[in-house]
Amino acid sequence: MQTDIQPKRLLRLVLLTMIFFAHTAAAQQPNNGHKRTNIIFIIADDLGYGNLSCYNKNNRFPTPNIDGLAAQGTRFTQFYAGSPVCAPSRCALMTGYHMGHAYIRGNANQHLRPEDTTLAQRLQANGYATGMFGKWGLGEENDSGAPQFKGFDEFFGYLNQTHAHHYFTDHLFELKNKQLKQVATDSQYSHDLIMAHALDFVRAHKDGPFFLYLPVTIPHAELLLPKQYLQPFLNADGSSKFAPEIPFVQKGKVTYNSQPQPHAAFAAMVTKLDSDVGRLMQLLKELNLEDDTYVFFTSDNGPHKEGGADPEYFNSSGPLRGIKRDVYEGGIRVPMIVRAPGKVPAGRTSSQVWAFWDVLPTLCGLTNTAAPGDIDGLSFVAAIQGKPQEQQHDHLFWQFNEGLLKQAVLKDNWKLVRFKKKDQPEVLELYNISKDNGEKHNLAAQYPDRVKALLALLKQSVSPAQNAAFDWPELQ
Repeated sequence: MQTDIQPKRLLRLVLLTMIFFAHTAAAQQPNNGHKRTNIIFIIADDLGYGNLSCYNKNNRFPTPNIDGLAAQGTRFTQFYAGSPVCAPSRCALMTGYHMGHAYIRGNANQHLRPEDTTLAQRLQANGYATGMFGKWGLGEENDSGAPQFKGFDEFFGYLNQTHAHHYFTDHLFELKNKQLKQVATDSQYSHDLIMAHALDFVRAHKDGPFFLYLPVTIPHAELLLPKQYLQPFLNADGSSKFAPEIPFVQKGKVTYNSQPQPHAAFAAMVTKLDSDVGRLMQLLKELNLEDDTYVFFTSDNGPHKEGGADPEYFNSSGPLRGIKRDVYEGGIRVPMIVRAPGKVPAGRTSSQVWAFWDVLPTLCGLTNTAAPGDIDGLSFVAAIQGKPQEQQHDHLFWQFNEGLLKQAVLKDNWKLVRFKKKDQPEVLELYNISKDNGEKHNLAAQYPDRVKALLALLKQSVSPAQNAAFDWPELQ
């Protein structure tokens, strides 16, 4: 009897070993014999649709390196953030849910739950080295939303958005060898430290595959940076080249430090971001990684007005109405550029409509990674690669509340915007953004039936918040 069992066990062991090595080989190299696809996903903080010269030909200063991404790839003109503020927008990006279903729906310091799986977790499980450098916003040091529990092998930067208000801080957080700890920064400029870690990550994982998530903190307020970066934007006498300047002075509970020349500082910060994108692209070239890497560039929401920032002076929203915290187009429509030589058409502009919650299934599609089936996001791999996009959203939805409930639903270029205050009647506005992307002409009175249909769709898009911090039944 023993002689009958032993061969069966041996055969089973051989089969299991073959399966293991087959899976390992598949994880390391696809069937076509080429390297697996690397992903670099860059998110600027509060960068407006009109702050890049490839989106705004009248921009007050050039952004040549980011413009180069657009020239070498595809520039999307109707891509949307998850929310008009950072934390919920990043939640949509990482989990694939819009603000009617996401767990984090506002900027209160909340954390993802153990059951909330992220894009990084899925890529990590598929053999990707995962690194995040910048601002996380979805979990603190010792809770279930901390980076080490949400799919990241390495992290350096800020855990929450309040800490990220300050570029010269005495500490940041670093994740290495599964341990997250505070590290002293000696008040060095945090953006420079973040970029150094990001570049080191690419060098360390050049043999791939890797996922570099780069949510940088500039040009978010406060508008501070080292003198050597500000100097090119000053005249010989030290005055700003972007006059007139209205100095920003820190007062009371304001957490942003004073800035006497906010226009010059803003231009310097966006220029610094642009030059660092150039450094990253140069590194890919030096390491011969350009053909194996998809590079995405976007912003987490519309332009801000804090800390002395002046979106009107810089035409930061371009032709769009609104800024950060608005559900008008200027608060939620953001740049999106995708570059991958030989895979993404170069010099192309696309009006394809998609959003942050589509990033998870899209990147899963690009990397042969399993994506969940119950999320709001769709894969837009075809659109990125210049092919016919069969999957399309029936509608898009946004919701935000800071004392006032703001909601919007977009379907077939018709957009309904809803405002609701406690114990007050709701306000409804209707726009045809294919003809009026500046949302100047409210057509609600002319199309009452369309308003009624879109309002019903808007309300169907929201499920009760599972997080008490974002439960606003009195406003619904």
